[in-house]
Amino acid sequence: MRVSHFDQAVEQIYSRNQRIAKEAYYLLRDTLDYTSDKAKEEGAETNHVSASELLEGFKEYSLQQFGPMAATLLDEWNLTKCSDIGDMVFSLIDEGIFSKQDSDKPEDFVDIYEFSEVFVEPFLPKHKQKAHLSS
Repeated sequence: MRVSHFDQAVEQIYSRNQRIAKEAYYLLRDTLDYTSDKAKEEGAETNHVSASELLEGFKEYSLQQFGPMAATLLDEWNLTKCSDIGDMVFSLIDEGIFSKQDSDKPEDFVDIYEFSEVFVEPFLPKHKQKAHLSS
């Protein structure tokens, strides 16, 4: 089996910090592909994907792939907030896998949405959704 540059980068990142599961990086790579393809279909004039676009793509792609199990899986991989996605992005930038513009920064990934509202709330029974929102 041939090991790709991406695989090597994930191994390097993981050897330094095991906080986020390796599988999460592969989900992020697939999310970037999904988001880029969607942008091209919508007529985007640039290949750059902003933090908010990537996070929106992450939400859509994760829900498409995992449905109600997304929250459980993401939690298992220690992805619990948008800034975790940013941490992965900037780790991959540091490894030369992803690129960035000068204006891109980790703070762009902070507080875009709450994981519980996106990955848990839609799957709760209606009577619990209201209680969940007020808690």
